[in-house]
Amino acid sequence: MGWESFLKAVLYNIDIFAGPVVTLLYPLYSSIRVIESPSRLDDQQWLTYWVLYSFMTLFELSFSRVLEWLPFWPYVKLIATCWLVLPVFKGAAYVYENFVRQMLLNPNAMATNSVERFVHQYGPDALDRAMKSRRKQK
Repeated sequence: MGWESFLKAVLYNIDIFAGPVVTLLYPLYSSIRVIESPSRLDDQQWLTYWVLYSFMTLFELSFSRVLEWLPFWPYVKLIATCWLVLPVFKGAAYVYENFVRQMLLNPNAMATNSVERFVHQYGPDALDRAMKSRRKQK
């Protein structure tokens, strides 16, 4: 009964044990290794991770009252962080390439994509009609 209770407690609190290791210790160790390596290819993964980790921390601080009501939040955060951190997935580099980089290179890309989707879905005249109706409302 002793080992079963211990194992149950560890599994129930896996986010408390694994969280600091996954979110801080392993990235810190890997970042130091990357700083010391001559290759600059690894830098993107870890610099991006630390930026995303900062955003995640700011999100948690901003919405802590809401997040404390979600019992699964620590597990979602742990899974998301594992995806960002583990070299098998290279999640941080993926997020950088597919989201952050696009917004940095073309800040109007999101608005342009939204307009293009609207025109494709409703036709080119729909955009003109929407703009004219907006002008009439003013």
